[in-house]
Amino acid sequence: MKQLKFNNGDLMPAIGLGTWKSNPGEVGQAVKTAIINGYRHIDCAAVYGNETEIGVALAELFQEGVVKREDLWITSKLWNDSHQSQYVIDALKKTLSDLQLEYLDLYLIHWPVAFKHGVQPQSSEDFLSLEEVPIIETWTKMEEAVKLGLTKHIGVSNFSIKKLKDLLSKATIKPEVNQVELHPFLQQNELVQFAKENQIILTGYSPLGSGDRSVGMKKADEPSLLNNEVIAEVAKANGCTTAQVLIAWQVQRGTAVIPKSTNADRLKQNLESALCRLSEEDIKKINGLDRHYRYVDAKFFDVSGNTYSNVYDE
Repeated sequence: MKQLKFNNGDLMPAIGLGTWKSNPGEVGQAVKTAIINGYRHIDCAAVYGNETEIGVALAELFQEGVVKREDLWITSKLWNDSHQSQYVIDALKKTLSDLQLEYLDLYLIHWPVAFKHGVQPQSSEDFLSLEEVPIIETWTKMEEAVKLGLTKHIGVSNFSIKKLKDLLSKATIKPEVNQVELHPFLQQNELVQFAKENQIILTGYSPLGSGDRSVGMKKADEPSLLNNEVIAEVAKANGCTTAQVLIAWQVQRGTAVIPKSTNADRLKQNLESALCRLSEEDIKKINGLDRHYRYVDAKFFDVSGNTYSNVYDE
């Protein structure tokens, strides 16, 4: 398994298990199956609503001696309603309590979007602008979390180059990860290059196209990664599945990737993507698919009267 190295020498497995959209009653078993089969990187978030069940699964695995805490890389994320300085540490402590852990390996700001505390927005009044709650206010408390030993590393998610530049100019502890949507239809080459130049690891979410996300998040005519002819052709030539090609493309590109599944066979297949070696010609074919298409377009934050009509700065 390829590992991505942090500035202090810590290593994060390039292929992890995503837990977004993993249903209660399924996610715990998925985590256990994944770890038993060799996964060592689990990606979580408070807003997914399943950290308590994941925590039970992790505790059982530790108790049974299947794996030790120090052998795992656990990521979680700060939700939008806890960006104000007085809420950041408590939100992290709640995540740690739910996951039954003493520390995280990585804690991310989930979105560059702020809500009023304890609110799921129904109108523009429920949002706080980034002028009211600057990212650096939130980040300063993220830095404090590192100093308190609550997390080893901190980073961001869904940040543009513009927002990364601003944060890098102000931060004491530089963000080490940016988790963003990445796949052949959304290759984000400029962001990949910027991250490389600034020693920021990119983690790609929705690498398979996130076909199981809610109907409200889907477009009627959205393209399919898993059914794409070029991806299928590359998969056939390499004796891999289309999903394995999509995952392998990200790993060979130098990014981490967190495919989600609760199916035991697909969990195994996704991890075995590490064995799918794409040629330069394969990579060239896949690189030709870029169309800057977002499955997660963030339109759910675009409420009349707020300031989040252009979250990605595009």
